[in-house]
Amino acid sequence: MGFLDSLKNKGLLAGDQLKTKVGQFKSKDFAEASMATCALIAAADGSIDPVERQKTAAFIASNDVLSVFDAGQLRESFDRWCGKLTADYDFGKIEALQAVGKLRSKPEQARAVVQVGLVEVLGPAGPHPSRPVPRPR
Repeated sequence: MGFLDSLKNKGLLAGDQLKTKVGQFKSKDFAEASMATCALIAAADGSIDPVERQKTAAFIASNDVLSVFDAGQLRESFDRWCGKLTADYDFGKIEALQAVGKLRSKPEQARAVVQVGLVEVLGPAGPHPSRPVPRPR
């Protein structure tokens, strides 16, 4: 089994485990941290284009993990984070990381936010060789 196959299988297993736990995480802090993470990932290449916004909107609407939240509110949160990162990336990044940092005393929720971000980047089927994982600038 190759490295990417192993990573894919671990991601799928983590996704299944996350689905069972996310109902316990239904809080404003978790939702905000998840959307801040998605916005940081979308802005990792230096800009947030309409295609990335549409992709994330589709992800919000279809992701089982986020289904415990109102999709409209998640979309508004994502758009707000994108606006902050677009207006001033450095300060937006600080604020987004602070939103994620609110979960530092809740390691399971923090881990779940990272998993949501990974699923958003890699997709449910794992990494795509033609699409590199973006690196934060």
